[in-house]
Amino acid sequence: MNYELLCNKVISIVRLTGNFIRKESMQFDASKIEYKGLNDMVSYVDKTAEQKLVQNLEKLIPDAGFITEEKTISREGKIFTWIIDPLDGTTNFIHGIPAYGISVALYEDGLPVIGVVYELNRGEMFYSFKGGKAFLNKKEIQVSVNPDLKSSLLATGFPYYQFDKQQQYLKLLEEMMQKSHGVRRIGAAAVDLVYTACGRFDAFFEYNLQQWDFAAGCFIVQQAGGEVFDFSGGNDYFNKREILATNGKLTNEMLEAIKRFF
Repeated sequence: MNYELLCNKVISIVRLTGNFIRKESMQFDASKIEYKGLNDMVSYVDKTAEQKLVQNLEKLIPDAGFITEEKTISREGKIFTWIIDPLDGTTNFIHGIPAYGISVALYEDGLPVIGVVYELNRGEMFYSFKGGKAFLNKKEIQVSVNPDLKSSLLATGFPYYQFDKQQQYLKLLEEMMQKSHGVRRIGAAAVDLVYTACGRFDAFFEYNLQQWDFAAGCFIVQQAGGEVFDFSGGNDYFNKREILATNGKLTNEMLEAIKRFF
């Protein structure tokens, strides 16, 4: 399979869907918000965007499986599986905060082969494919070379469900704030990850994520020369749904801190 060619087709589909979201952002009706759970909102924009993505991606690999946030389709257990977040950062979108995007990953036999994250407001298309590098708008990107925590800028997110580890997390956050240049919370994990991939952030950590939040972004970080682990330092982040993504140089220092609290 020509992964680069397939990736380019995915980019075109994502860009087309992004045009729809961008148009809706200018006329969004906040009264049409639905609640899936505590602090977990969805709009007609999420649902329609997902439908558009699924309809077009199905044409690329007709027998592929899908894991999607809004459950447009449920088809798992296939050789190829698309993992889709049609609007990562829905809360930002609803409130008019310009930090959200589309995340699409393709897995083959359980391993990522394509990752695309489109940050709509800046018009930034991040992507990578098996056998290739990581790119931002056709220019190769790499993680930062920052060697230590004290001169780093970090990113994180706050869980919107299962708050049983909240106090542990707040203690970890306090330590990271004291030992670094700062910690940013954008509110869109896919964006946090690709910002780590291109060196804007030196590392990103968060728990209680969903697979569609990080499937594409983690792959792009790795393809940009970074590292991704679960909070134990293992590689089971896909199932544990906890992410530490770094430039590789901060991994040990950050894992030491995380293990003290988790």
